[in-house]
Amino acid sequence: MGRSVFRSILVVLGTLLAFLAILAIWVSRQALETDQWTETSSKLLESPAVQSAVAGYLVDQLYANVDVTGQVRSALPKRAQPLAGAAAGALRRGAEDLTTRALARPRVQQLWVQANRTAHAQLVDVIEGGGSTVSTQNGTVTLNLKSMLDDIAQRTGVGGRVAAKIPPSAAQIRIVRSNQLATVQDIGKALKPLAALLVVLMLACFGGAIALGAGKRRQVLRSTGFALVLAGLGGLVAQKVLGNQVVDSLASTASLEPAVRDVWEIGTSLLRDVAWATIAYGLIVVAGAWLAGPMGLAVGLRGAMAPYLRDWRIAYGVTTGVILLVLLWGPTEGTRRPVPALILIALVLAGVEALRRQVSREHPDAERGEGGTTVARAKELAGRARAAVAARTTVESDLVPAGAGGASAVADLERLDELHRSGVLDDAEFAAAKNRVLNGH
Repeated sequence: MGRSVFRSILVVLGTLLAFLAILAIWVSRQALETDQWTETSSKLLESPAVQSAVAGYLVDQLYANVDVTGQVRSALPKRAQPLAGAAAGALRRGAEDLTTRALARPRVQQLWVQANRTAHAQLVDVIEGGGSTVSTQNGTVTLNLKSMLDDIAQRTGVGGRVAAKIPPSAAQIRIVRSNQLATVQDIGKALKPLAALLVVLMLACFGGAIALGAGKRRQVLRSTGFALVLAGLGGLVAQKVLGNQVVDSLASTASLEPAVRDVWEIGTSLLRDVAWATIAYGLIVVAGAWLAGPMGLAVGLRGAMAPYLRDWRIAYGVTTGVILLVLLWGPTEGTRRPVPALILIALVLAGVEALRRQVSREHPDAERGEGGTTVARAKELAGRARAAVAARTTVESDLVPAGAGGASAVADLERLDELHRSGVLDDAEFAAAKNRVLNGH
């Protein structure tokens, strides 16, 4: 009973750690990897709602830092100068439309990407203790859109006369203030190892639960698969719930809500990908546990695969081919990064080896050729495997405790020994069953 409770505790703890690992992976990569942030910022400017919001901000900065009305007045004939205010207002509306269109052009988008890359590189320098251009004492981290503002000013129709009057401090979005740098450093230093640590602890919990599942390892393995699925679903729910709260708190007006929502959806796309990948890994684990189980279809499949799984060259050759194809495809973050990929490969190889050993116990004489590839041979192997599984599942129900009758207990021990020698029961299962007979429970 104690071992069973401890297994359950480890699985529950592993589920919680998996959920926290999903969040930590997203935050650490999004916040601390410049390439990841640059890629995200590029996708942000592809959103029409974000383009509209950025265009409005740039035009606001243009009019806040330059006397556009005065510039228009100086360009008009003396009689038309009283119309300068109305002309400047009309120019503003045209400037917003022109800026929105400009933000869809490669040149302006490249300025946006470069500004985001520079700002994020500064942020990473701050987190790592500062560099030659960033002070961790009195410095700030800003997103400098001045180059974009200059470009937009050139497109407004007033041209260089306006652009020359824009101060260097215009279009500077402060990301981190000087009095926040120490806090940002502490958070950043904690995030770096946190994601890896949570993954290691999660694997340790699940591995410990499986190690304690003598005689029930398949059921525990299936539970860990469902635990990963649950953690992945938790990540998707967290993205949705947090997104609603973020949009409600940051969208000061209804017109800003689409832009804020798009920023959240794009900014958390990595979180969504990691969550879905965790669900996929969990389903693969569940499928592996099912394949090793007593269901008729699973037994038949093991019987059909037995001649090939027993040959390690075929088993690992096919496995290697599948692994290489998945790495080339790179469907998840884990398959595109060296360390997670190595962990996934090790787990896959361990699963293949466990399946090979089970098949070798159930089909000790399975050979390729001799009808091994025919339907009849597969059915024969499946029937023998079903019989072996049936014999194993009836062991517990038929066992008679030693105190209930010495002859019956001796008979049970002899039958267990026969099943062990024939490969139906492995060493752990044999020891557990023998212990139940001798101890009367």
